[in-house]
Amino acid sequence: MAIGSGLSVANLYYSQPLLERMADDFSASASRMGVVATATQVGYALGMMLLAPLGDLLERRRLIVILLGATALTLAAVASSPTFGWLAVASLAMGAATVTPQIIVPFAAAIAEPHERGRVVGTVMSGLLIGILLARTASGFLGSHLGWRAVFWLAAGLMVGLMFLMAKELPKSTPTLVGTSYAALLRSLGGLVRDLPELRTSALFGGLAFASFSVFWTVLAFHLAGPPFGYGSDVVGLFGLVGAAGAMAAPLVGTFADRRGPRWSIGLGLTTMLASFVVLAAFGSSLPGLVVGVLLLDVGAQCNHISNQTRIYGLAPEARSRLNTVYMVSFFLGGALGSATGAAAWPRFGWPGACAVGSAFLVAALVVFATTNWDRPRIGAGDAGGSAVSPGAEPSA
Repeated sequence: MAIGSGLSVANLYYSQPLLERMADDFSASASRMGVVATATQVGYALGMMLLAPLGDLLERRRLIVILLGATALTLAAVASSPTFGWLAVASLAMGAATVTPQIIVPFAAAIAEPHERGRVVGTVMSGLLIGILLARTASGFLGSHLGWRAVFWLAAGLMVGLMFLMAKELPKSTPTLVGTSYAALLRSLGGLVRDLPELRTSALFGGLAFASFSVFWTVLAFHLAGPPFGYGSDVVGLFGLVGAAGAMAAPLVGTFADRRGPRWSIGLGLTTMLASFVVLAAFGSSLPGLVVGVLLLDVGAQCNHISNQTRIYGLAPEARSRLNTVYMVSFFLGGALGSATGAAAWPRFGWPGACAVGSAFLVAALVVFATTNWDRPRIGAGDAGGSAVSPGAEPSA
């Protein structure tokens, strides 16, 4: 599950170190290339909204295999893009198809024992996070030697191979919902948002944190291409290795959340990310400053993300795929907002402006964190209301 999550989620991030090369190919500006990164994340949010809830309704192994096949086709469309418009639309479709990790993570949470759910989620998330970070390293290196299109052709081939691996290795699952229509399934998302304030706050923490994360990775290629660096995509990709070192701590973060509760680890993650932007703003014109900033940013991001997921998976066991849908839609809408604002800030304000935008998202998250009531009892599966957890059922009195 960790391998499948890592390889599939990587598709969303291959473009980031290649944005400058892709811009040259299509004669596009930096702000225009931000559309590609934004389209990918908006597509992912749409896929999360429309496809990921099916994990509660359908057999998960079969659903995963089908989605991997669709992802391979959209990656081929990106690789063969003849125009910038085609590239943007294909990136949107690829983002929508690449929701496999968000089927796998709730699947892992469902088969884990309650007392070790944080550790299990952390283990699978470590694979996912390493996939995110090493995607940039691999695409930066391959893009500098083979061209950016080759990266997406190779990714399409990987998805075909992963289809066969998942079909062979994953266990079959039993759907948690029976006799429910697709429309009722989607309508139940609103009930979950309405009835679970913990879900609302975790979705907000996740979205704002990923917005700041995306600001950095959207502008990094342009920052390193200019003075005083003058580096290409291969060096940009190497920064993924720095973050991958931090991702190895993911299971420890999950264990910490199991023992101390999510408040400590969410607050620690947000504060660490804010500290990273202070370092990046002050020392981002030197390689050591960038390395320290990236390490802090990735450790803080995974601490916040894993803790939020561990928190929401304990709210309503029958609705884990839909809980994950609400959270991850907010997460990637935040990422799309971060990519768009980062790309807009870069031409006007440069590196200091991008760091200011990233910090602003985190300050907003910490304000909400400080004013959140953490003493409210958790709502279990039987308390969330029939309309929220079991579509089509009558709400409890």
